[in-house]
Amino acid sequence: MTDPQLRAVISERRQLINLAYRLLGSLSEAEDVVQETYARWYALSEQQRDAVDKPGAWLTTVAGRICLDLLGSARARREQYVGEWIPEPVPSAAERFGAGTSTDPADRVTLDESISMAFLVVLDSMTPAERVAFVLHDVYRYPFAEIAEIVGRTPAACRQLASSARRRVDTSRSPSTAERAEVIRDFKRAWETSDLTALIGLLDPTAIATADSGGRALAFLDPIIGGAHIAHAWVEIVARGPEVTLIERTVNGQPGLVADHNGTIISVFAFDIADNRVTRIWVTRNPEKLRLWTTG
Repeated sequence: MTDPQLRAVISERRQLINLAYRLLGSLSEAEDVVQETYARWYALSEQQRDAVDKPGAWLTTVAGRICLDLLGSARARREQYVGEWIPEPVPSAAERFGAGTSTDPADRVTLDESISMAFLVVLDSMTPAERVAFVLHDVYRYPFAEIAEIVGRTPAACRQLASSARRRVDTSRSPSTAERAEVIRDFKRAWETSDLTALIGLLDPTAIATADSGGRALAFLDPIIGGAHIAHAWVEIVARGPEVTLIERTVNGQPGLVADHNGTIISVFAFDIADNRVTRIWVTRNPEKLRLWTTG
């Protein structure tokens, strides 16, 4: 028998992918969460499904609980990770697929401020309960009474969790996309020409560069701190690394760069910018996190 709620259930998939990616920082894990959520829905009897007034709320609750469990074990898993862990970067669907139609989960990720690498890194510093409460309330506007059912705490406790998480989020004015793009374009030009002076001028003196290889690609294991140190390191990359073509691409909804080596994307660079200077660079080198990236 056809599920009478099928259309309503399937229509929630985009929302679930978006939620799970923001909670986990991994699109591949988000896909697994959504698949498990739907498996649990169809594990219910027909009578049980008919008794659910709001399938979307039920699916969100289940997905949220699965993510909460995964976040609880994530720190232990990452203790085995080689080097630093960075959220999985996602390209814009338009850049990856052009005007064509795609069924790829990346096409369902809404690229806004809550998907920027800087935002995801801050989320990753939160406790699992803080992260779930904050994302559901501040990003998706869920009431604390519903969040309490997911987190397993009182609404008042969830309010405190979200408030604690909110204090970690930078609320200062963010540069416009055009401003960001101009800085990234200047950075790309200086890097391509190994212009050390220009690179130092474009980097904040307290800038931090972090690379994620997972031990699967050559990369610096510890963060590089200080604009001058980063500039020297980037010049060394040009001198000693493979010959690559730097391409301006949208990374998690913001201007970024990718390095193309013989038709394959081997690095994705996300940036944070303040006062027309680069304050953070996140370099993703782990091939498993680059599966969505193509040369177009």
